Amino acid sequence: MSQMARLIDLLGVVHPIVQAPMAGVSTPELAASVSDAGGLGSIGIGASTVSQARRMIEETRARTDRPFNVNVFCHPAARRDPAGEAAWLAHLAPLFAEFDAAVPETLNEIYKSHLDDEEAFALLLETRPPVVSFHFGLPHSSRLSALREAGIRTMASATNPDEAALIEAAGIDIVIAQGIEAGGHRGTFDTEAHDPGLSTAVLVSLLVRRTGLPVVAAGGIMDGRGIRAALELGAAGAQLGTAFILCPESAANEAYRAALRSDRAYDTRLTTAISGRPARGLTNRLILHGIAPGCPPACAYPLAYDAAKILHAAAASRGSDAAAAHWAGQGAPLAREMPAAALIARLVQDVRGA
Repeated sequence: MSQMARLIDLLGVVHPIVQAPMAGVSTPELAASVSDAGGLGSIGIGASTVSQARRMIEETRARTDRPFNVNVFCHPAARRDPAGEAAWLAHLAPLFAEFDAAVPETLNEIYKSHLDDEEAFALLLETRPPVVSFHFGLPHSSRLSALREAGIRTMASATNPDEAALIEAAGIDIVIAQGIEAGGHRGTFDTEAHDPGLSTAVLVSLLVRRTGLPVVAAGGIMDGRGIRAALELGAAGAQLGTAFILCPESAANEAYRAALRSDRAYDTRLTTAISGRPARGLTNRLILHGIAPGCPPACAYPLAYDAAKILHAAAASRGSDAAAAHWAGQGAPLAREMPAAALIARLVQDVRGA
């Protein structure tokens, strides 16, 4: 059995195309539309409360009888550094002042890690989504065993061969090879370790030689030609995120959509300034402010995200997206605006060279 056939069998899909989870952008409607069209739709619950996650899973299941994926974040708890947090807030103070907003006195850990969230893990075992994927690392082996026993397929993101080796050793079913071109958060396990910043093509080429798992290529893939190129490198399938943002089923607001339609789509930056972890998005004032000369390092994830969201709320109330988290990959200028099912059909047609 080829790796593509193995991937299709593991996921229960028709086409080896995965819609990236994109927490905050993906919706049950988007995921269900992709799944109904033969791909694997995904929702991300890393930024959701357990009650919100339950509603998303239940709504997705109500909209489709096809397999879908639920993504969780496996980041370590934030390491508190009062001095570093104060320095970061002081650096952001001019932006807060520009939008007549008070600098927060303290920052909160607004997103709970799946590593520590017993309630969220219990929810997964109770609702049993067909597929669960992991970002930023892996849960404890006992949790992985429980998911396997529940009949749930698993996937995890790797940004280098060492992370892929850990994924394979953990018994995960599928590895997602996330290249540096990808939008949103880098899936790096250890943000203090050197990140070689491997491209999707190089990472896929390495992983297909070093792992027995099906490899899903992710990062910069926007059309059928990109999928076909990944398959020619040995990938079993492809994951696309930015390609789905302009679909009417996504939760992207009009400012986000307008930015993607504009020349701003050509300028994405990998930055820690918004969330505290490296993530690629459309360049804005906050990102540029976060790389200014003499800028202190952003505080830990998700503490920096707390600051960015407060700042964004103030800016948005004045019609500005100066601090918006408009995540997008390097392929953003290639985004097409059409319903998700039509996009899947177009991708499949283009892969076949029709």
